[in-house]
Amino acid sequence: MLIRRDRAMVAVTIVLDVAFHGGRASTVSAADLAERLGMARRGMEPLLQSLARGGLLESVRGPRGGYRLGRPKRDIKVSDIVAVATAEDEAGREGPAGRLQTGVIDPLWAELETAARAQLAQLTVDDLLRRAAATGMRRPTAEPITFAI
Repeated sequence: MLIRRDRAMVAVTIVLDVAFHGGRASTVSAADLAERLGMARRGMEPLLQSLARGGLLESVRGPRGGYRLGRPKRDIKVSDIVAVATAEDEAGREGPAGRLQTGVIDPLWAELETAARAQLAQLTVDDLLRRAAATGMRRPTAEPITFAI
């Protein structure tokens, strides 16, 4: 199956958001993630749990709990994120059948899938953060600056 754009893209965006706003040192709450992504928190929870089970995110409980990167940003490949996000989709493959489908379309889709995954394996979360910086985005400071007189 060609990479599902919706679930895979949301997963990449979630991991990038956690890296951008928290990294490995700070946590990002699911509520803040949902607000920034314009999504319902309930809808994101299964994907967050899958990413945590896959070792890409780490779930932290408590008053300052949330999610942080499970590995250094340079060690998380975009292909890893996509693989975790689409793993459940692989089991439920349904689609057209027939000679043209099995003789032409299925091999074509497998070829495209291989090329896409190879390209995604070249990109890391660190690369995506550099792209964000190149667009002028600035990572927030860990602690707000306060002045007392």
